[in-house]
Amino acid sequence: MTNNYKPFYLLIFILALMVSFAGITTDFFTDDQGLYAAIAKAMVQKHDALQLFTYNRDWLDKPHFPFWMVMLSFKVFGISTWAYRLPALLFFLLSLLYTYLFARRFYSKEVVLTAVLILMTAQHVLLSNLDVRAEPYLMALVIGSIYHIARYNDKAIFRHLILAALLTACAIMTKGLFVIVAIYGALLGQLIFQKKLVQVFYGKWLLLYLLTFIFTLPEFYALYIQFDLHPEKLVFDRHHVSGIRWFLWDSQFGRFVNNGPIKQQKSGDIFFFTHTMLWAFLPWCLLFYYAVYKSLKNISQKIKLPEYYTLSGGLLLLLIFSVSRFQLPFYTNILFPLFAIITAPYCFKQLSRAGQYYRQVALWLFIVALPLVIVVIHIYLKPQSNIFFVVDCLIFGAIVLLITLKVKTRSHKTFMFTCCSVLFANFYLNTVLFKTIASYGGQVDAAKYINQPQFKDAIIYSLRPSNNIFQFYSNKPVNYIPMEDFGKLISIGKDIFFVNQPTVDYLTQNHQDFKVIASFTDYPQENILPRFVNHATRNTVLAKVYLISK
Repeated sequence: MTNNYKPFYLLIFILALMVSFAGITTDFFTDDQGLYAAIAKAMVQKHDALQLFTYNRDWLDKPHFPFWMVMLSFKVFGISTWAYRLPALLFFLLSLLYTYLFARRFYSKEVVLTAVLILMTAQHVLLSNLDVRAEPYLMALVIGSIYHIARYNDKAIFRHLILAALLTACAIMTKGLFVIVAIYGALLGQLIFQKKLVQVFYGKWLLLYLLTFIFTLPEFYALYIQFDLHPEKLVFDRHHVSGIRWFLWDSQFGRFVNNGPIKQQKSGDIFFFTHTMLWAFLPWCLLFYYAVYKSLKNISQKIKLPEYYTLSGGLLLLLIFSVSRFQLPFYTNILFPLFAIITAPYCFKQLSRAGQYYRQVALWLFIVALPLVIVVIHIYLKPQSNIFFVVDCLIFGAIVLLITLKVKTRSHKTFMFTCCSVLFANFYLNTVLFKTIASYGGQVDAAKYINQPQFKDAIIYSLRPSNNIFQFYSNKPVNYIPMEDFGKLISIGKDIFFVNQPTVDYLTQNHQDFKVIASFTDYPQENILPRFVNHATRNTVLAKVYLISK
């Protein structure tokens, strides 16, 4: 990379940061965010960092680390939407730093910067920075662990030992034991290709395993306090549930075979992540497949690779995910720093004539398609204001023009155009489309309504466990009762219930008496339906949510 292109890389980096932070204040419109934020809010309100509650009931599904980070953010900045997203975005920045540090040890500066930009512009990374779950945390913790393990493998320095163990433990306390497949799988692959496999039993590595276990003890203690000490608690409709057993087995292997307490309706498809990657890692997905093919071919021909950590850790965990019977699209995000490093050398490397043609097609497909899709969405969406669309067009139109005039190398020009196309699309998504969806958030509107002073003495209930956005935005604690028990509840005149249309229909059909206090328009889907995008048909997919009393 010539020095003339460095300003373009810096400009794209800044724009990618701007796009990632553009939706930080957007109201929640997916249930998981509402759930995780509500749990962290309860931790703050109960002054309890060890136990997880939702609707004032014990909750056992995810480990504690992300909730500790959000709890800390809430304590420092107050309870808000942006304070929930902030720590995840900071971990996203940490994943960029560790991607840079790791790649710098094995690749040229051009490949290093390219890998960082690939990670910043991967589609599901940009989505996850808005629809925050555990993935931004895991991206940083996994690549950070692998970086310090690689440094520790080169030279047994105490600092890298401690940081490798600490980050691995935090990753385990974020998603469970399966993350060590990527982390230790990366080490295993590197040692195999270095012909040093026997070293995994050396004292330096046994010390790493021991310290990782020690740093994970807070998770075991928290689960023991909340569940193992209280066998009388009813969890998953049964008593004597061990939180530690759940953490070590049910949350991992139970999901792997899809027979744990929490099941997925549709069991796994071995090709699920193959086609999921086509959109989750776009616009780099097709080039990534080519990079994996070439890397494996080089290995088969005994051509030495710069390193084997990324290929070993990334592909091993992807294989585990693929044979698992419990699969969700965002699982792959934690591997994207590894995939970005694998892909980066092939953005500019001199390839065969067929390879050059494939690269051009693989990238230009998205350069053309993504802006066209956004233009079509805008035409049908008819947002209240065109200002952000105009700003989007002006910013990226000017940058594309500048690249066209100043960047002479074909491969660099294609790479920069690709980055601009995905950033153009996601700037629009974060500033227009997702805010439009959030504006139809009946749960948020209902919570703001119930937060008014005249309801300060009300006791609030939800009749479904999936009304977590309402739970988070309500200033008062929200309790849960099944809609089947609505008629059994003896009201003292202060009870207010949040319900959706199917619940109202159920209560009506079962001749339950209730009074509607207020109703709110709601978009009840998490998927973006074409009928919603189309302004002319939007009303056909909208529904109502209600606040009712007995």
